[in-house]
This record gives sequence, C-alpha cells and structure tokens, in this order.
Amino acid sequence: MSDLLVFSDDERKLLLVQYKQLALSLSDSFNYTDRKNIRNLLESAYNKGVFVRDNKANPFNILLGTCLIMVNELSLKRRSTLSYLLYKLVLCNEVKIEEINQIFTTDISSMIRGLIKIHQLYEKKPVIQSENFSKLLLTFSEDLRVVLIILAEKLYNLRVVMRTCEDDDLKLKFTNEASYLYAPLSHRLGLYKVKSELEDLALKYSNRKVYSEIAKKLAETKKSRDAFIKSFISPIEERLNPLNIKFEIKGRTKSIHSIYNKLRKQQIEFEKIYDLFAIRIIVDVPFDQEKIVCWNIYSIITDMYQPNPKRLKDWISIPKSNGYESLHITVLGPQNKWVEVQIRSQRMDEIAESGLAAHWKYKGGKAEKGMDEWLKSMREILEDAESTSAGDIMQDLKPESVNNEIYVFTPKGDVYKLPIGSTVLDFAFEIHTNLGCKCVGAKIGSKIVNIRHKLTSGDQIEILSSPQQSPKQDWLKIVKTSRARIKIKQSFKEEENKLALFGKELFYRRMKNRKIDVDEAILMRLIKKEGFKMVNSFFAEIANEKLDVNLMIDHYLDVEKKEKDITSSDLKTADSFVPVSSFSSNESLNKDDEIIIDRDLTGIDYKLAKCCNPIYGDDVFGFLSINGGIKIHRVQCPNAHELFSRFGYRILKAKWMGKAGSTYPITLYVIGNDDIGIVTNITSIINKEKNISLRSISIDTHAGLFEGQMTVMVQDLSSLDHLIRKIESIKGVKSVSRTSTKFD
Repeated sequence: MSDLLVFSDDERKLLLVQYKQLALSLSDSFNYTDRKNIRNLLESAYNKGVFVRDNKANPFNILLGTCLIMVNELSLKRRSTLSYLLYKLVLCNEVKIEEINQIFTTDISSMIRGLIKIHQLYEKKPVIQSENFSKLLLTFSEDLRVVLIILAEKLYNLRVVMRTCEDDDLKLKFTNEASYLYAPLSHRLGLYKVKSELEDLALKYSNRKVYSEIAKKLAETKKSRDAFIKSFISPIEERLNPLNIKFEIKGRTKSIHSIYNKLRKQQIEFEKIYDLFAIRIIVDVPFDQEKIVCWNIYSIITDMYQPNPKRLKDWISIPKSNGYESLHITVLGPQNKWVEVQIRSQRMDEIAESGLAAHWKYKGGKAEKGMDEWLKSMREILEDAESTSAGDIMQDLKPESVNNEIYVFTPKGDVYKLPIGSTVLDFAFEIHTNLGCKCVGAKIGSKIVNIRHKLTSGDQIEILSSPQQSPKQDWLKIVKTSRARIKIKQSFKEEENKLALFGKELFYRRMKNRKIDVDEAILMRLIKKEGFKMVNSFFAEIANEKLDVNLMIDHYLDVEKKEKDITSSDLKTADSFVPVSSFSSNESLNKDDEIIIDRDLTGIDYKLAKCCNPIYGDDVFGFLSINGGIKIHRVQCPNAHELFSRFGYRILKAKWMGKAGSTYPITLYVIGNDDIGIVTNITSIINKEKNISLRSISIDTHAGLFEGQMTVMVQDLSSLDHLIRKIESIKGVKSVSRTSTKFD
C-alpha cells in the first residue's frame, strides 16, 4: 500500500467542506443510498490505488470541486455528477457501466463513454491538434452535457490547481486550451460568464504582468465607478418602485481580458475606456408578462436619459441562436457618459448567464432550438474534419456576428436570422445546401439581384437557381455565415475526391506500365516536395492535367534515387527529431548561450525567431520548420497560440542553460509625456548601464505625447527587466514594453 494516496490536513479539511456543500446542493436528487453507494465505490478504488495525484493536486479535491461548479454554476444535476465521479472507475476496469446503471437505476452510459474518450485523447498527446481536436468535438456532439462537465473541470483547474503549479509547460498547455478551445466553445454555447473567466485566467497565467496591471487599475477606479453607478440608478429605482414589481439593478464590469483586447486593438490608455461597465435591470415577473414589463421599463429609462437609437438591440422579440434574450439600450447618463442598459427577466438572465446549462432547465423552449441548430452545424463541420486544421474548425465554429443580426423572409413569410453583411448566397445556403450550390441570384421585391447582393432586415427574398451552376472558389469571399462556408468547402472536397480517385488510378496505372513498384513513403515525400499538403490535391491536379503524370513519375524516381543517400535528417515531426548541424547562417546562436532542446539535446543549430526576438532567460520553445530547421520562440510570442493550435506536432521543448554570453538586439517601445529632457534622461540611463548599449532610437510626438522606439543590446532577461524598471521610474514615462502596444 506504499502507492496509496496520502492526504494532507488541509486537503482533508477541504474535502469535508466540499462534500458537505455538494450534499446540500444535490439534496433534492441525491438520497442517502446514493451517497453511500458513491462512497463505497470511491473508497474501494482508493484502496486499490486507482487515484493518484494530478500535477501535485489531490484528485478527490478536483473531483468534488468540479462537481460543485457543475451543480451550482452550470445547473447539472444527478446523472452528470454520477458520470463524472465514477467514469475513472470504468476506465480502470474497477466497475462496468452496466453495474453503475443498475446500482443507481439510471442510464449514464453516453456521458461516461464520452468522458473516457476525452481522457484517452488527453493521455495520447495535446488536444489542440487537428486530429484530436476533431475527435474531441465529435465526442462533445454526442452528448452536450459532456461539454459542460469538461468545462467545469478546466475551470476548476485554472481557478485552483494552477495557483500552485510550477510546471510552465503545463501552464502553457492549459492557457492555450482555454483560449483556443474552451473559451470559444463557451461563447458559442451562451456561457458568457464561463467564457469571460476562462479568458481572464488564461491571461493571468500567460501574461501575469498585464493581468495584474489592469486588475490594479480596476481596483483603483472602483470607488468612482460605484459612485457613478449609484447616481445613474437612483432615479431609475424611484421610477420603478411604484410599479409594484420585484426587480434588481446591478452594474457589470467588463472582464479583464475584454479590457486588454480593447487596449491592444485601439492602442489607448486605460483612462480612455468609458464603457467599463453595463447596468443590468432584472425583473421577476411571470412568463406571459416578461415582454410588456421589459418594454415598459425601456420607456421609463428613455424618458429619463437620451437614448442612442442606433444602439437598440431587441433580442426579446427574436432571441439569438443560442437562446439569449435581452433588451439592450445605450443612453447618455450623468457626466455625459454613454451607458449600456440591459433589461431582462429572471428567466432570461439565467439563460444569459448559464447558456446551454439552462437548456436542461427550460427544455422545450427557445434555448433548446438554438442548441439543436448549433449541434447540427457542429456535426456538419466535422463530417470531413480529417482534412481540416484545428484552426479552421474553430473558425467555422465561431459564433456569427453576435451583436449585429438581420431578419429576412422567404416568399412564404418564414423568418431567418443572419449576421449583418450576409449576402443572397448566404441566404440560399441557409435554406438548403442544394439551393445554395445552384444559386445564380435572387428576386427581392420586383428587383433582380446577383449572389453578392448584401441583405438588409425586412427583405423578402426569392432565390433564383440554375442546374448548370456549381460553387466557385471566390464564393468563399462572398459568404458571411459559417454554414455557407462549410457547405462550399464540402462541395469542393467532394469534387476534388472524384478527381483524386481518377488521378490516382491514372498514376498507378502508368507506374505499373513502366514496371515501377510504388513505395508509399517515397510517394508521400514526392507529394510534399511538390508543395501539396493533401494527397488528394496532388492526384486531383494530375486528373485535371495541371501536372504531367509522366513528369511526376520521373520526379518520383529522382526522389527514390536520393533516398539511398538520405539519412535521418529528413524530419517530419518533433517526435522523430534527430539533431543535425545544418545551419551556417550568422543568425545561429553563439554556443556559449546553449539551449537544451527536446530530450536534453545540445549542440544543435537553431535560430532565434525574429517575430518575438527571444533573449537569454526568456521562457522559450522550439518550432520545427518545414525545411528541418529549428526556430526558437518566446512563450509570449504573438504567434505562439497559432503555432500550438495548428502545428502542435512540430513543437519542441527548449530552455536556456549555462550563462549568458552573447548580446541580443531588443526593441523597446516607450510612451510618455512630451516633456523637455525626457528623451535625454532615457538615453542617459541606457548609456550608464553596464553591458547594455543603445543601437538606434526614433521618436514621434503628437497630442502632447511622445512614442519612442529604441533598439538596445542586452545580455539577458534580468538585465532587460532592470533597464525597463529604471526607464519606467523616469518622471513622465507612462509605459515601456517589448511590443508596440501598451499591454501586449
């Protein structure tokens, strides 16, 4: 029993608190017999050593902590909780699904199988890869409660486990998954609260300096924000009190990640952001009175404050596709500041906060229809997912323009919701795939328009089609909706598959005529050498005679001949990497500043990526380029997420060793007041620093501010940080960073 999990005193206390909270939360669905059976099964597995620490965290604390999120925040109940608590026992063959179903008299087979599949995907390799990503989403689509369970687990890990985690690789993995998979999925499912928290936590662990700076400024301005909110809502409360309805008014501050995005995109200072919060009015009224009460409150507020008619969003009359219902208005409040006001019922608020989770509570309502439509679109996207990158899949799964939608009609009066900017072609594909593929234009009123015509709310559209029409490549630039993009791509793939089959038969027949045996490995290298990412594309080009089949066979023979002299330097993936010193460029690093790559390999040539300019001491990783060379990137590189998302199989671990010996060029971006002597003070500090030299400087001034871009030569990260702190201490300097935006 030496491998038995040992609990610390703090873990035992936490477990007891978690258990009591879970029992209380599930008191209406978990009886004494349920709790006893769960304890017996878990204790038996514990005694057999099934449970081990996960990243130093106690697995039982993770189990119960995740269940509390599932139950209290995502509205999941008995069946989902049972599935999550017991799926590892099925995975380890401690108990069979059929036995669990019998013990608890409920069928949870689909959820347990889904959780096991996801666990096995994580065991193999990182999830953010094209193949695993597709499999993961397919598992989600079988039972969407699995999405909520996994979201709860990831949320608990980011909230609690990451606090004490010392594994930088694990932190990077978690933040990438949160940013590129789970936050977008949460958004698509209407889980706005979960989405915001995942993004905030991912930012916290990937760029703590930025996170802390924004959090600090939010805390510093909280008092003034609270005073403004009070002055805004007090008159509203006075007008609403005589209505004798139960209501609640509260302010909602923007998430830190949302503020960060605004600062980065608009390149403005924190103090220039005026829409840091929104006012939410929630009324508790019967279902049949919701609309009229919300519109009455709208009338009261617009009588008191000047509204901006362009900012009126009515998602009460026609809810969003994910079930979201609310009435949004923007009014001019005290101090001439624009304020967004959201008006909704208690039921609407629960759907807005819980999204898909409320789908189970209000099953049969509008939320269910939206989720079913999204599920259908997900399955369509994944029908041919093996030939699609993870990045492309996520792009197609993104919500349509959630803040801007139009409503158009068929000749029979059926209403369709589309994002602003949608075209006739989008509408045709929305009705039916075949109609979209054959669309040549439309009739709107008495006017004939082409497929590029952009629709506006209220249009009544009759699609015109032709049997001779077929999808064109430029259609992808015309359409706005993911459904249309998906269907056009699928049409191309179907056509390419037909051509590829013919081209493959032609190629193999010619090879046989010339009495050449085909080596699949050599053929794959030929296809890659010719610049094709997909095998089908190569054979399709042969079929349509864009490639000469005899010439390709000659090239095949050339590759086969060279294979005899080729060593293991022909790299395919990071897993099969064998180091070869092949770079002679001056960009290669001085070996005094050695980097250990992958499995403690040293003496390997590599280059520093120019996109992020890593220096000694930065957290770095290696990326295997298509020519077999290695580029070293900072973990905070602006391209890191894209590399991990699309090319995870080419990522290599890397870290610095020894002592800094070389100097590295680093560009610093400084923003400050345009005061006399401030630039002199900055250059003076740089010149006084030992082992740091100023290579170039350029200054631009406008509106009383200066923006400086200076390139300095430094030895390591600690020297750079020391220099940045000194420059930041100069009076008038507002920010110093390695990137051109303040909070990047």
